[in-house]
Amino acid sequence: MSTEDAVIIEEIEESEISGENGEMYIFQWLCSAEKRLADASLGDLKSKQADIEAALVKVISGPSPYPPPGRAIRNVVARCLVTLYTRSETRTLFDTLQSFLKIVSDNKTPDRDTHKIASLYCVGELMSVFGSQFVISFLVLPNSSFRQLPLLRYHAICALRKTLTTAKKAVPDGTVKDILKQMRYSLTDKCLPVQRAASEVLIVMYANDSHPSVYDIDAIITLCVKSLETADQATRHSLSQLVGHLLASTQVERAVPSPETSTKAKSTADSADAESSSPSHAASQDVTKPLQTPAEMFLHLSSQYNKPNISRKCRIGLFEFYAALCVKLGANFVENNYALFVSHLMTEIVMSPRNGSSRYDILLVRRLVEILLRGLVGVRILSEQGQISAIQDLARAYLKRWPAMMPGQTAPSSTVLAIVLREVAGLLQQLGNAPPPVHDAVAEPLVTLLAHPSHTVRVNAAWTLRCFCSSTPLRLPKTIITVFDLLQRDITTILSPAAPSDINTRSLGHAYGLAALVSIVPERPLYVAYDVSSKVLDMAIQLLKRAGEHDVKIAGIEVEVAWTLIASLMSLGPNFVRAHLPQLLVLWRNALPKPTSKDTASNAARSVEEWMFLLHVRESALGAILCFLKHNSSTLVTLDVGRRIASVLGNALSFANNFINQRVEETPEGQIPVVNPKGLTLKGREALLRRRVYECFTVLGFSNIPDATQTTLLQSAVALFASADGYAGSSVQAAIASSSGTFTSVWTSVDGYAYGVTFTQIREDGSESTQDLHSRDAIEAAIDILHRKPIFGAYEHDTLSLCQTRVPENERQFEPPPPATALVDTAIDLFSKLLPLQDLSSTTKTITLLLESVRSPKLERNTGRKAAVTINASIALALTLRNATTSHFRQARDTFGNSQVTSVLSPFFKDTLVDGDSVLRYATSESIGRLASLGGTTFLTNQIKQLVDQVVSNRDPYARAGCALAFGAVYTHVGGLAAGPLLKTTVNVLMSLSNDPHPVVHYWALNALARVINAASLGYASFVSSTLGMLLKTYLMDSHECEGGVFIPVVCQIIDAVINVLGPDIQESTKTRTLVLNLVHEFSLEVDESARVEAIKCIQHFLMFAPDHVDIPDLVGQFRGYLSSSRRSLKVSSINALYQLVQKDALAMSKLGGDQLVENLFSMLDDDASVEGVRSVISSWLGQTVIYNPSAWIDLCQRIMSRTTASQQVADAASRQNMRDDEGESLSVGMTQESAEGGRGHLTSRWRTQLFALQCLHQICTLVAESGRREHLDVPFAKAQGIPTSGLLASRVPDLIKMAFTASTAYVTEIRLEGLVLLRDIIEIFATSPDPAFDDLLLLEQHQAPITAALTPAFSADSTPEILASAVQACAVFVGCGVVKDVHRMGRILKLLTTALEQSKDSGMVKLGETGELSPNASAMLRISTVSAWAELEVASVRQVYLKKVVEPYRSSLATLWIVSLRDYASIRTDSEFLHDTSSVALDSTYSSLGKEVLLPYYAQSWPLILQAVATAMQSNDPYILAAMHGSEAGDAKPQTNGAQHNEPAVLFFVVFGLVFEALASSTDSSAVASQHQSSVLGSLLALKCLVTPEYAGKAIMEPTIFDEFISVCYRMAMTETASVQTHLIEVLSIFATSQEVASTDGSIEVLSPTSPRAHCLRICSYILKHSTSASRGPIIQGDINDRIKMITACFSAFTSIAMTVTTNQREDIRGVAILLYSDLLKDESSDIDLVGPTLPSLKGLLDLPTSTARDARERYGRLVHALLSSCLLNIDGMRGRDGLISTKKIKNNLLAAVLILTHCCFLISQKLLDASEMTLTAAHCAKTLITASTTGNPVLRHCARLLIPSLIEYIAKMAPLVNDGSITESHAAAIGEVWKAFSAFFASKLVLLGVLLPTITLLLTDSQSTPTPVVSQSITQLLSFATSSPASFKEAAAKLDPSTRELLESSVRRALGGNAASNSATAAKPQISLRSF
Repeated sequence: MSTEDAVIIEEIEESEISGENGEMYIFQWLCSAEKRLADASLGDLKSKQADIEAALVKVISGPSPYPPPGRAIRNVVARCLVTLYTRSETRTLFDTLQSFLKIVSDNKTPDRDTHKIASLYCVGELMSVFGSQFVISFLVLPNSSFRQLPLLRYHAICALRKTLTTAKKAVPDGTVKDILKQMRYSLTDKCLPVQRAASEVLIVMYANDSHPSVYDIDAIITLCVKSLETADQATRHSLSQLVGHLLASTQVERAVPSPETSTKAKSTADSADAESSSPSHAASQDVTKPLQTPAEMFLHLSSQYNKPNISRKCRIGLFEFYAALCVKLGANFVENNYALFVSHLMTEIVMSPRNGSSRYDILLVRRLVEILLRGLVGVRILSEQGQISAIQDLARAYLKRWPAMMPGQTAPSSTVLAIVLREVAGLLQQLGNAPPPVHDAVAEPLVTLLAHPSHTVRVNAAWTLRCFCSSTPLRLPKTIITVFDLLQRDITTILSPAAPSDINTRSLGHAYGLAALVSIVPERPLYVAYDVSSKVLDMAIQLLKRAGEHDVKIAGIEVEVAWTLIASLMSLGPNFVRAHLPQLLVLWRNALPKPTSKDTASNAARSVEEWMFLLHVRESALGAILCFLKHNSSTLVTLDVGRRIASVLGNALSFANNFINQRVEETPEGQIPVVNPKGLTLKGREALLRRRVYECFTVLGFSNIPDATQTTLLQSAVALFASADGYAGSSVQAAIASSSGTFTSVWTSVDGYAYGVTFTQIREDGSESTQDLHSRDAIEAAIDILHRKPIFGAYEHDTLSLCQTRVPENERQFEPPPPATALVDTAIDLFSKLLPLQDLSSTTKTITLLLESVRSPKLERNTGRKAAVTINASIALALTLRNATTSHFRQARDTFGNSQVTSVLSPFFKDTLVDGDSVLRYATSESIGRLASLGGTTFLTNQIKQLVDQVVSNRDPYARAGCALAFGAVYTHVGGLAAGPLLKTTVNVLMSLSNDPHPVVHYWALNALARVINAASLGYASFVSSTLGMLLKTYLMDSHECEGGVFIPVVCQIIDAVINVLGPDIQESTKTRTLVLNLVHEFSLEVDESARVEAIKCIQHFLMFAPDHVDIPDLVGQFRGYLSSSRRSLKVSSINALYQLVQKDALAMSKLGGDQLVENLFSMLDDDASVEGVRSVISSWLGQTVIYNPSAWIDLCQRIMSRTTASQQVADAASRQNMRDDEGESLSVGMTQESAEGGRGHLTSRWRTQLFALQCLHQICTLVAESGRREHLDVPFAKAQGIPTSGLLASRVPDLIKMAFTASTAYVTEIRLEGLVLLRDIIEIFATSPDPAFDDLLLLEQHQAPITAALTPAFSADSTPEILASAVQACAVFVGCGVVKDVHRMGRILKLLTTALEQSKDSGMVKLGETGELSPNASAMLRISTVSAWAELEVASVRQVYLKKVVEPYRSSLATLWIVSLRDYASIRTDSEFLHDTSSVALDSTYSSLGKEVLLPYYAQSWPLILQAVATAMQSNDPYILAAMHGSEAGDAKPQTNGAQHNEPAVLFFVVFGLVFEALASSTDSSAVASQHQSSVLGSLLALKCLVTPEYAGKAIMEPTIFDEFISVCYRMAMTETASVQTHLIEVLSIFATSQEVASTDGSIEVLSPTSPRAHCLRICSYILKHSTSASRGPIIQGDINDRIKMITACFSAFTSIAMTVTTNQREDIRGVAILLYSDLLKDESSDIDLVGPTLPSLKGLLDLPTSTARDARERYGRLVHALLSSCLLNIDGMRGRDGLISTKKIKNNLLAAVLILTHCCFLISQKLLDASEMTLTAAHCAKTLITASTTGNPVLRHCARLLIPSLIEYIAKMAPLVNDGSITESHAAAIGEVWKAFSAFFASKLVLLGVLLPTITLLLTDSQSTPTPVVSQSITQLLSFATSSPASFKEAAAKLDPSTRELLESSVRRALGGNAASNSATAAKPQISLRSF
């Protein structure tokens, strides 16, 4: 039977359906049925088709107990049916459709709406797939019976749309008309989902070739605009899609009969582009052209926008239409018609008379147009080429047209110019380094526009100029000087009576421009000379000094110019400001004096002009103080400075308060302050002043402010933002609005003041807005926000915004609000930061004051102000509590947690929580949550009880939503543990609220539930199953259909939270897991994109915990689909998910996605660079897979690099004469040919994509080089291993060099820099790679010319300092890598290096290649770069000998430069104002200020290398370094020494020693990077090896303080550093100990004092040795095994060398300690690493040390050796019966050591034997014993015998003359006897030895006939014993003797035998014969 059998049987289980989990049962049953249908075999399917159909239809139509077929069920049923009919037969499809339609048309049975909806849905889904097979009888038109229920109407229209998608052609004309008529009618339906569905139907009706007429378009647009009035976001989206579709269709080519062409000739020009691309153009006889020109098309929208009585909501909505239209028209169309589009917006929208009416309108339109031009067109649509053309178009059409020069011209208005300037600024920031034609288009007009009469234009021109110079820094120095000169001219002219009328505004404009430019200097410090900033400051101070002499009007301008410039100079940071601070403090004190009696007198006789001036002066000075505090407070604001600033701020505050008390009126009724250049009102000026005071106090911090001032500040802040008196608008108008009831909401007011509501937005992590922005399109979201935005920010509201520090590219700059609103914001900010610092009584007072103000009866007359005040108070309290809980938790617990405060706040929060305003709900819920976390248990339980009561009693949906939010907030802020007991209550309340039919209530309840689950974490586990059941129930409810709200994304967030709670346990429960997966699967198929986005997040978490239960290939396919989606949120989410998959297993992803997916990702980067995360995916993927196939990755990067960037094209076109050399030409030709062949001749790529491709290439090179896979770098090796060479990295070197060349000749600086990095990689990695073709050559030798060609452009005229520095470094790397060893063949590269060095020697500016004049900073930086490049060569010369020849000629100047660089670095580090003037490198006078900050990073990076070079030179005894250290000038190599005694240190000793000391003393973690730290430590130790010697250090290092510090650092390093560092440390100490103490020849050298360097050295060595094995008690010294061995050897050699310097008895002590430490090594069995074998020579060295002359030295030495030997034997004995690596190692090592000791003993025995003293006999005894013992075969003893035999033979030879002349003593005779015994014992085991022994014995025989002496007879006896024991060997050995010796031997033996014969009277015949036969 088929697998479906089971399903049908299951389906019958009615008991399951009727149970309470019926819905879940059906849902799970359907999900498994869907899977089975997809997997079942066709035969089974066909046989069971009827049953399956019946079962599925029954689920939809079945009466109770079947659950109503809600959304989840109907979706799965429809999919099952589609699967069934797609796979099986469609014969019965007609019947199925009929049965569904029957349900739909059944009006008799009540309560069947859910079934009808489900049936309609199924019909729609089936028709959308199979509709083309049917006659149109199934067209479901929404009939009258659907009027009652909007949901039915909606689903009927949806079914209609789906049917039309497949069966539109079969619809008769009459029906088409009906459909169109009904759909148009439905566009204005009361039900918004119906409007959405109708607009979708209309899109289908007008799709493909059925184009609407102009009349249709107009009619539909009018209806859509009417609907905008009531539409929500989703509906606006649908309407905009419809309008966009209709209008875009007017641009489609249509056939027009030929005769008509003449009448419509005017449209041909516009459509020329489109025509040429039309395929039918040539084919048809008719002319094809669009219905309307682009201009006419856009007019449809603008004419609606400009209708007289259209509401704000519709106008904002119309911009969504524009956005949709741009997207529909496509990138090419928009780019080609950019100028026309901008012109349309400017003339029809911006310049429309109804938009200039109020400041609010101007800013609203500006923001709307900006969203279109910037957010949509600029960022997403325009290619790079398009951006360049756009800047040129805008400059040509607008910027250059002011001022109008020719008679007929009109200049653009200020509103237009402001918008265009902002757009140009955006484009310039986006472009980065713009090409020359853009410079020419923009540079001049921007400076000209600074003089515009409009304040707005001036400020925006300054901002744009800043963006231009920031992105193109080479233009910065020139522009600064131009603007400075213009300003200086203005300042001079302003005093002359004949000055032009606009001189005031012009000088202000130039001041803004200069201020904006000065504030980019910290970003681009290498491009500007220092004197500019000093000049600017001087000018400002002069202006302030002379302002007092002029009349108020001129003085006002002078003061503002001066303070604006000073404010911008503050951004240069402490190093610049410090020197001028005293002067500035005086200026501030003068500008902000204590208020005089005249200021306080109530009727001070001052004119309005005077008041304006006084307020203005103070406000300007405060602006400078604010900038000072922002940029310098951390370093320069000391207690004193803080106090002085606080006092002037207090003065300013008093002045402002006095001014208010004076009630100075300029008009009877103060108008709303509007920022208008024609003059701020007095109130506006006062607001600006007060705002600055608050800002300064906030930034200064409150520690310097007296308590009384703090109280005053809090009171004045509350009075401002929360009282009726703080209202700055017209009270008459407000009263009218209140009484007539016209006030609706502060968010919809359009006066730009909105009753004084704050501009500060409160955004909580869980709030709708942030969730929305993730899952909604950013453009739609940005337009949507404007519906509730009553106030707009703009740069011109606060000119200090020009001086702000840099903002990251992807974030929008913050734009300050108008003065009145800014004042409210700063008051709230001050309040929220100051209140948490108050004590309890002050806090209670302030809060009571605040709440009384909010409840004041005065507010009843002004409803709008009351609403604004309530919002302000809520936001202020929320921010206060936020600060209190994050920064001052302890203190806040005592103040805010106190019942006095909570009891006051609680009722206020209770009221605001249930308000309909969403901002109040967010703010209050967060406040309640944070207050609960401070308030303790009682407050928490009361709060929860209160919330529960509210939910029960208050039926208002907004109140219930507020309570739900508060539950979530309380749980989040109090935390899962503290709120644990309340979890059950909270969950029950939120679950019941989740079932509430009102969308606002159930949305926020679910949102809160998600937050509770996240906070409760594991504590929530027991509620998981009930939660999932509830979610499925709500998913099936009609009231929760997602057409009514945003329900599904929140459900996804809850499921996501549940997955996180379950964690890995999700794998265990099958039921939970399948339900979660099925739900997530449903959501991922929803139409709503935010639901899909959230579903992707769920899947990501699910993958973390249960990856085996997910079909990953299917997922990857789904994500790839989303990558090409037009919806950005889906793109971004799928990229994040892909990143997770790639991180987990990139190789598996490569199999699934292949190269194609990576290519798609690269092209995504290129299409829209603003999509986040793509780079991370590619980098991670590359990192994991590149070593397996680098070639494929290189191909990908090459494709991108072979295109050109738009900047490049434009720059090339402009210059048309790229001056390159021949090598360069040949390379670039290669690239272009390749690209042309690939058909990519015209393809361009964004420069950022190319930059990323180069970064990838850098990553490829470094990863492959670090992977240790030799075949990639060595082709011959790869061939030998049989590895195919085609995919290896080495085979791609030519391509890599080509790409580096392409990059180095690019226009964009960043690309050039990255190209040089790649070139360095290639040289470093392949320096030693052999050439595959020629055995004895290196791979890079053949590439020398292209490498030179790639380096050359770096020295061209348009090069920047960073490029020059990088190129110099690359040249050094090439020279030092060893590819070319012959100095004469290094050619241009070496010449570049030597030129740079020659330049660096001179004191003037460095000038390299063709570059122009560089700034002092750039020169200094290049000098550092050059000096460190040569240092690199010096360091490498130790390995590469040929480099000595390269460096040799320049040694004298290099030595000075290196030492001077170290000295300069030291002086910058110490921050001293003092610099040595002995420098051969002159430095700018202000070097001590600005330059420090700039140059410090460059010095810090290169000083370790320079130090290493100095160390290398010192070690080779370079006289120039010694001279330089002694302070000589270059080339003077006479070391300045003080006679033979080096008592005084070298002049610069302390500088270098100080740097070295600091590097060694700073711990690793505080240094930037561990590897950099390591290199500076090693360099320092190398230098110290020479620095500690007397010729450099003199006696200075022995001074007690320096000595103690130095030694303690050594101790610390011994305890913390790795073995490689320790080795050098020991060498330093050893040299230090020996050289310094030898130098002090006062006799104390003999004795080792405990505090001497030698003693410290020994202690450190002992410590290191104790911790060098795993057996140590303390921490083991880390390091590579080879490093550890070197370290141990170094320690013992230090012991030996120090012991040598001690001649007293202490030598034996030192030797004893060393040998004891060595015995620890022998004893060690903690690991199998062998540290003894390689270090045995050290033991030999210790034993070989001669004993000292002291009395008992020898005896002690003997005891020591004996003890060591017995310890070895004990160690060997201890290993008996054990085996394994460790025991084998230990036995082997101890045997070797024993042998070594014995060897040493044998050496001693031999010594004593040959001494021929009374010890001789003993020595001979010992030798005999040892040799006799060796015959047992013990290898150790045999070794001893081998060592002893030679000395025995030597001894006999020594004794021979004594024996012969008979003067031998008895003891020697006895000793000889011992020797013979030894010989006989030894002979027994080695017969061949007779050849040695016979001649030795013969030495003692004599020819004399006299009676032989005892010694001789002993010797003869010995001979005879040899002869008898082995006659054959004896005979053979005797035969080999020389004749005389043999005769002597024979005669002696005969004589001896003869004597015997005589005495025995026997014949000698036999022996004679025997002797003859010898």
